[in-house]
Amino acid sequence: MSAFPIDYHLPPELIAQDPVEPRDAARLLVVDRARQALGHFRFRDLPQLLSPGDLLILNDTRVLPARLLGRRQATGGKWEGLFLKPLDDGAWEMLCQTRGRLTEGEIIEVSPSAADDKHGYLFLTLEQRLPEGRWRVRPSQHESPGSLMDRFGHVPLPPYIRKGHDRPEDRHRYQTIFAEHPGAVAAPTAGLHFTPGLFEALSERGIERAFVTLHVGLGTFRPIDADDYRRHAMHAEWGELPEATVHALHQCKGRGGRVIAVGTTAVRVLETAAQTATQDGALHPWRGDTSLFIYAPYAFRVVDGLITNFHLPRTTLLLLVAAFAGVELLERAYAAAIAERYRFFSYGDAMLIV
Repeated sequence: MSAFPIDYHLPPELIAQDPVEPRDAARLLVVDRARQALGHFRFRDLPQLLSPGDLLILNDTRVLPARLLGRRQATGGKWEGLFLKPLDDGAWEMLCQTRGRLTEGEIIEVSPSAADDKHGYLFLTLEQRLPEGRWRVRPSQHESPGSLMDRFGHVPLPPYIRKGHDRPEDRHRYQTIFAEHPGAVAAPTAGLHFTPGLFEALSERGIERAFVTLHVGLGTFRPIDADDYRRHAMHAEWGELPEATVHALHQCKGRGGRVIAVGTTAVRVLETAAQTATQDGALHPWRGDTSLFIYAPYAFRVVDGLITNFHLPRTTLLLLVAAFAGVELLERAYAAAIAERYRFFSYGDAMLIV
């Protein structure tokens, strides 16, 4: 058995239920590894906290409104599902919840998410029970999953935000302003703090940005239940490091700049790609599934700095950040954030670790 290297107790009232406005008004705790020091700022101060020549790497995945609410046709009972991914033959993989026991072959009626939508119901046939509460589901309509989610889905807020109940404004707010490629069922939350004005200020200071994609899945946030955290099984998530970003990374390193990953998802794409680098260490474009599980000790090959939100206890996300910051310094940072009443988790404040 291996003891969990970092843990903490969070007062429930510090779990953010709504985002701050504007986005860059969030607080920013700066963690300086070289000086072993902490500093308190606002996210809008980021241009002054970084250096000309630095490069931000952001995850441009787009969150699908993947939470579906429906009724069991056979019993009339309430049903809730979460779209996870499309399957090769047009079926979907979903998580399903209801009272009682679902049976293979039964049909779920899903009404449109907007009251004025005239498209009628979406019917889902539960074809096959899969492990861990998942199902193989066949939709009655043949549009793309993204199109159907837009019409029938709700924002998949985590359960610690209003018990998962979304509002119309969450469609915009639980999404980064640079989201492009649909496929995530949870937001890359470190990116939620950026605004067009902040990007402009960063550019004026000579701080560039480039993009990777990682379609965030539920496995990223799943608590670690294993007695030995090193035996935790990571779920695979699809990611991509495009050629343009590889070029930007090479230019950044060549001029002596720092690579600042925005979020643990960006870290995992970069470090996964680094494991496939050529013998001389050169990165090249990469795409595919990653199950990379980062915990200390870990030698980061690409990332020099990290922007991240505050994470739930006993999660792989917290282990990754501890591997980057160091356990003792991160414990101090979390204690300071709690003492200073920072806002935690998806709609909460952020950290910059350099």
